[in-house]
Amino acid sequence: MLQSMTGFGKSNGIFNSKKISVEIRSLNSKGLDLSMKLPSCYRELESEVRKIVAERLDRGKIDLGLFLESSGDGSYGLINKELANHYYRELKSLNEGWNEKPVDYLALVIRMPEVLNLQSFELSDEERSFILNLIESTCEILTDFRQQEGEALIKEFDFRITEIRRLLNEIPQFEGERLLTVRERITKGLSEIEGLNVDENRLEQEMIFYIEKFDISEEKMRLSNHLDYFLETAALPRSGKKLGFIAQEIGREINTLGSKSNHIEMQKRVVEMKDALEKIKEQILNTL
Repeated sequence: MLQSMTGFGKSNGIFNSKKISVEIRSLNSKGLDLSMKLPSCYRELESEVRKIVAERLDRGKIDLGLFLESSGDGSYGLINKELANHYYRELKSLNEGWNEKPVDYLALVIRMPEVLNLQSFELSDEERSFILNLIESTCEILTDFRQQEGEALIKEFDFRITEIRRLLNEIPQFEGERLLTVRERITKGLSEIEGLNVDENRLEQEMIFYIEKFDISEEKMRLSNHLDYFLETAALPRSGKKLGFIAQEIGREINTLGSKSNHIEMQKRVVEMKDALEKIKEQILNTL
């Protein structure tokens, strides 16, 4: 099923005494543009996380955040007590010297550099699997979100393609009038030239030339085929890039129709087709 590149997913879990949450946001992008925010103790998982995201989400501008808090004794991080005491004494000395009110020194000290010594933390295989599974679950939630948005995209594409097809089907009613107008204009122009003897056979040959020049049968057929192909492709997963290529081909045929129109009502339809196609292209930018 077609998916949007816009989505959001969030998952929570508890491993031993740690509450772990994962948030993933996704926006449109030509490729995979992944930004990760991981706690220091999980930095070694970066390559594995990147691989999971690439396989599950394919592309998009993706922001992944993994957040960690202790729900127990917090033994996963060793405190550098000597450094913590040093920060405490310095902060308290400054605070008293400035005659400020007492503050929560622990909250300040715990945020200071290297107070939490996570270098000695060893990630177990069980915790590694727990984290990666949580990230996979979050990717699935985001994918469900993308699919819901994709349903809206399909409706929009179907509406715009139907509109282009309706306009295309209105064009034949003006083709006969267009050729008649060209014939009358040429004949009138020649009749206004004094002393000109018109070779009727040559005139008919020129008329045939103009009729062939203005013929749009192939363009109408190709455009109709492209419209069918677009809807067929839109029903496939991860077809956003391909839809972009098909939209380019649709645009070429519409432009050719416009250059051959030579009739005000046909040109009006062409302009409306271009407007509908531009709206399609805007949505393709957000299509996976």
